[in-house]
Amino acid sequence: MKYIIAMVQPHKLPDVKQALFDAEIRKMTVTNVLGCGQQSGYEETYRGVPAEINLIKKVKIEIGVNDEYVDKAVEAIIKGAKTGNIGDGKIFVLDLPQCTRIRTGETGDIAIG
Repeated sequence: MKYIIAMVQPHKLPDVKQALFDAEIRKMTVTNVLGCGQQSGYEETYRGVPAEINLIKKVKIEIGVNDEYVDKAVEAIIKGAKTGNIGDGKIFVLDLPQCTRIRTGETGDIAIG
């Protein structure tokens, strides 16, 4: 089992969701987050005062998958999120030692679905 965390641009979320649905991955958690990477932020003026904005809006997608779905999920996220520009995001794949479905008490691969 793996835990996939992806940071993508907010406007690409519908494309990522569609690509994941097309790859038969329908279970996910989505959170609005702030962060910075290679973009480093930008500068804007608010009421005549320059301000450096170094935390940029992103969307964090979290998915728990069985091992056979890892490559499909990563490829789908890339397909939906890629623009070719700095700021497209990152994907992290971590080991997931345990998963338990609260309703039934099932654990492991069965609990992930």
